[in-house]
Amino acid sequence: MHRIYQNFLLIVFIAFIGNAAVAQVVPDTSHPVSANPELLEILNAKTPKPYTIAGITVTGNKGFDGNLIISISGLAVGDKVQLPGTDIFSKAITKLWKQNLIADVAIYFTRLEGKDLYVEIAITERPRLADFKFNGIKKGEKDDLATKSGLVKDRVVTDNMKMSAMDAIQKFFADKGYRNVKTVVKEEKSPSSVNAVILEFNIDKGNKVKVNSIDFSGNDNIGDLKLKKQMKGTHEMTRFTLYPPKSTSPFGDSSNRISFGDYLKDYGYLSLSKTKSYLDPWFRFKLFSSAKFNPVKYEEDKEHVLDYYNSQGFRDANIVEDAKVPNAEGNLDVYVKVNEGHKYYFGDMVWRGNTKYSDSVLNLLLGIRKGDIYNLELLNKRLGKQLTAEGGDIGSLYMDDGYLFFKVDPIETSVYNDTINFEIRMQEGPQATIGKVEISGNEKTKDYVVRRELRTVPGEKFSRQDIIRTQRELGQLGFFNPEKITPNIVPNSDNGTVDINWGVEEKSNDQLELSAGFGGGIGLTGTLGITFNNFSIDNIFNKKTWDPLPSGSGQKLSARVQSNGRAYRSYNLSFTEPWLGGKKRNSFSVSLYNTKYANAYNAYGQYCNSCGDSSYLKTIGAGVSLGKQLKWPDDYFSFVTSLNVQQYKLKNYANIFKGISNGTSTNISLKLALARSATQGNPIFPTGGSNFMVSGQFTLPYSALGLVNETENPYRWPEFHKWRFNGDYYVPLGIAHGADKNKQFILKASAKYGFIGRYNSKLQISPFERFQLGDAGLSNNFAILGYDIIAHRGYPVYNSSDPKVNPDNVTPSEFFTIFNKYTVELRYPFSTNPSSTIYGLAFFEAANGWYDFKDYNPFKLRRSVGVGMRFFLPMFGLLGFDYGLGIDRIQAGQPVKNAFKFTFMLGQEPE
Repeated sequence: MHRIYQNFLLIVFIAFIGNAAVAQVVPDTSHPVSANPELLEILNAKTPKPYTIAGITVTGNKGFDGNLIISISGLAVGDKVQLPGTDIFSKAITKLWKQNLIADVAIYFTRLEGKDLYVEIAITERPRLADFKFNGIKKGEKDDLATKSGLVKDRVVTDNMKMSAMDAIQKFFADKGYRNVKTVVKEEKSPSSVNAVILEFNIDKGNKVKVNSIDFSGNDNIGDLKLKKQMKGTHEMTRFTLYPPKSTSPFGDSSNRISFGDYLKDYGYLSLSKTKSYLDPWFRFKLFSSAKFNPVKYEEDKEHVLDYYNSQGFRDANIVEDAKVPNAEGNLDVYVKVNEGHKYYFGDMVWRGNTKYSDSVLNLLLGIRKGDIYNLELLNKRLGKQLTAEGGDIGSLYMDDGYLFFKVDPIETSVYNDTINFEIRMQEGPQATIGKVEISGNEKTKDYVVRRELRTVPGEKFSRQDIIRTQRELGQLGFFNPEKITPNIVPNSDNGTVDINWGVEEKSNDQLELSAGFGGGIGLTGTLGITFNNFSIDNIFNKKTWDPLPSGSGQKLSARVQSNGRAYRSYNLSFTEPWLGGKKRNSFSVSLYNTKYANAYNAYGQYCNSCGDSSYLKTIGAGVSLGKQLKWPDDYFSFVTSLNVQQYKLKNYANIFKGISNGTSTNISLKLALARSATQGNPIFPTGGSNFMVSGQFTLPYSALGLVNETENPYRWPEFHKWRFNGDYYVPLGIAHGADKNKQFILKASAKYGFIGRYNSKLQISPFERFQLGDAGLSNNFAILGYDIIAHRGYPVYNSSDPKVNPDNVTPSEFFTIFNKYTVELRYPFSTNPSSTIYGLAFFEAANGWYDFKDYNPFKLRRSVGVGMRFFLPMFGLLGFDYGLGIDRIQAGQPVKNAFKFTFMLGQEPE
């Protein structure tokens, strides 16, 4: 037989009525139509006949391989078909359509040789996406949409692709408050690609749709302001508003709002002063609120309103209807009509199934009495149906005592008028003991390092508090992502045990400090410091653990080299073993340092290459400390003993001790510190708890031993006793925006006190170990004397205790022997990710220092206020910026801006 192009054109697809794919099978007018009785007979036959597909060709394909099209169709050479009557060709077309690769498809018979049938699949390919553009919007919005639209170059362009992109554009701008976005898609052929197009999205954002007003009706018991406070994501536009009682809502009832101008007009007042006494009850000014309308948040806010009603005893409250009415400016007036229902109260509480604790104990812990306002959420929380880290509920009471299988259900037994009686049914179950405890996810850190921190020990009684405490302490190690520490608890009710699998995710917390510069005459200056927070002495000879040094044992190794030409150089090395002996939480630390300050400039202020060897101060020191975790009063307490030795050698260096330029001083002291650390959450951003520390530091009474010679060098053996107290509180202030539980305002309140005294009243107080106040807590040359550097934002370093004395342009040569400092910070996290913790803060700070107890006044302080930011990057540690106003630096006749000070901190939070 001859080809179909020379004989007949025949549509071979016989489809079922209603099949959408059938409409795509049409005659190809590019083929001449002629009569071929054999081919026409295939479909006109009254009885089906068997045929074999002997060949398949694909035409019209430009970008797709023919074999791919055949494979997708499901047709294959050798397939047996019955014609008429088979649906194999309809299925082939359906399969090809489902791929969204083609714009048109038809199947043709090309020739017939006996029972062998030759088939042609004729397709029209869809164009590919060569490029896409967004017109009518800002560059930043274009960049955002490039990723959010879902458009990918070189993919097949489909109607679904266009619709999805338009939906993404609509959602993107809707989230920004643009509710009337209009988008027109234009498709153009690409000049540089065959069968490719460029999509242009012409976008008209229109104006932002804001919430002009929110009006409630039907709320007879709860005022508008309280209800609006529950709407965390829907706010009115910022302006002065009044609430006199005459306006009309779309529901035909009285609303609570008219505009300020309308009020004055309606009531005939000409000025605010005349109306103030009448307006006070309704006067409000709302600042810093986003008024854009977000329908998703609006629906959530309606639920928040009902939740608040339920918490106030109105358990039947509901929103009857609501309306969003556009005004002349295109903004929305939101009207919400509520039906409050009756207010209910708690009645009798009857306990059933409790054998461990009596009714009186449970009632005391529940804290709900007959006659209290009905609040089901509060009841469930007190019963422990919604477990929290804070505990203090009945569920926590039982689970802390091993009752893992404890269940409690409050059942309403009767409702009498407005009083609801409850029967609280409990199933205490058996006390569970811990079975298997496994650890997973620690690829670098050794199992024993994790296991020694676990308070969930096989064979011991299960405790919910031990789970929470372990989770917190594993996070405070710094080796793991705190948000990924998950205790997988598997109860075994058959034998009363529970298996626990601790899943962790390791993170890098080693830190690098690197800075360098080149100064005229001085030469190369810089700092190189590195801290390994998961070091391992045991693995020194195990090359597999070197990354870049041996790791995995939880030890800490820190080294730092700093140089400023010949004028200054310093070497520091420290090592800490947190579990000395490996069985108890007894920390051991040792540190060494060597420092040299040189007068590298001559009397004319010129850099002197040899002066540094003839005039200098050298210091060498070592310290060793041993810490022990205590069991009493509780195991949050620790006691640390430290022995520190520093030796100072002066050579023609008159900048340290008054009247002394040459000599050696040796400072040997013993420090005893009692601390309690019980913070919650990320160590960088605690979300609750407290830290306390009280310490005493002592030298021998050298004067009593006859070792002090005031005529030669009174500082050869400095003697003193020094006392310190630090206290920090962290208090969460609620969930920000009602959404992300990690985005929580935290109030930090702290108090600090320090005092250094002497054994011999005839001697001067030691110049060592005093207190430097001011600036960002950064050290200066005098820090080599062991000064405690106390930051005071908004002020430079000062040496006068009189707040009226402006400390600017003062270089202190003597520092305080007593100090007080109080700080209040309001913190808010922008990112709680352990790899990049970022939070902002606003602070109030007050501090001062004194030289003698007779002048000491803890209320005579320098005050400051300001704002700041903190950034924690594991590689570099904590970075901080503060901009503070020193209130007591403000001087009459001087610009207030002179009292502001910018401070920068690096490494760790200053004292």
